[in-house]
Amino acid sequence: MELFGLFMIVFLIVIIVLLLAFNIIIVPQAHEYIIEFLGKYEKTWGAGLHIKIPLLERVASKVSLKEQVLDFEPQHVITKDNVGISVDSVVFCKVFNSKDFTYGVENALTGLENLSATTLRSILGEMDLDNALSGRDQINARMEKVLDESTDPWGLKVTRVELKNIDPPREIAEAMSKQMKAEREKRQTVLEAQAHQESVITRAEGDKKAKVLAAEAECEAQAKIAEGKAEAIKKVYDAEAAGIRMLREAGIDESVLRLKSIEALKDVADGNATKIFMPADISNIVSTAGVIGETLGIGSPAAEKPKTEDPAPEDPCCDDEEE
Repeated sequence: MELFGLFMIVFLIVIIVLLLAFNIIIVPQAHEYIIEFLGKYEKTWGAGLHIKIPLLERVASKVSLKEQVLDFEPQHVITKDNVGISVDSVVFCKVFNSKDFTYGVENALTGLENLSATTLRSILGEMDLDNALSGRDQINARMEKVLDESTDPWGLKVTRVELKNIDPPREIAEAMSKQMKAEREKRQTVLEAQAHQESVITRAEGDKKAKVLAAEAECEAQAKIAEGKAEAIKKVYDAEAAGIRMLREAGIDESVLRLKSIEALKDVADGNATKIFMPADISNIVSTAGVIGETLGIGSPAAEKPKTEDPAPEDPCCDDEEE
């Protein structure tokens, strides 16, 4: 009897341990568990240790709160100008309400995929091909706004939408390639023309500046030359004035000046000139000095030779008569 009682105690302990082992639940970080009591929503468990009531409570759903990247299949879309293109999009979303995510829609991610496809067709159907290719940011913003508003009842938050690829038909792609090549050649021609124009203008401006600088240099040179000549003339007159001042300070009288004039006149007479023009004051000096004639050898009696007269021709008639 004692053994049976001991066995029952051990059995109950084992049952309790098993029940605790199967009903102690640890919720990981960034996850939430939806708990139902007798098939009805009761509460939401966050990260940590939790104990479930056996047979009465159950985990209805395990929800991840991490941001999810949903890469959907490429969609065939027809643009406003009737061009069929293939568009590949990526949607980023995360769960912000685990209860709405579990009970709001049967399969939230599948519903988001279908909603993304229909929204993409609706937006691109209002745009032509060129706008669709150049307006990716606009398309992304419009899709994000529409999907976020539509998935709020599902407990989903659409954080971002990106268009991966927009593939037009092959013939459209070839035409676009030719158009792009023509546009690039046009830009190249325009840029070369602008560069040539700027080069010509720069060269002309350089020549203009060079001529202006040359003219300024020539003007400065002429000014320097004129200043040099003026300085030289000034120095000559300063020297003459200094000489006159020195003569006055030395006490030179009029007789000395007359003597110097006579010496200068002698030097002039020693030349080969046959005529001498003298100023009136010099001739007065010569007339008053008695020795000037001898000094110069001009106008003295010895210097003048008497003029001899030619003998008269004989008269032949008289000769005959004498005979």
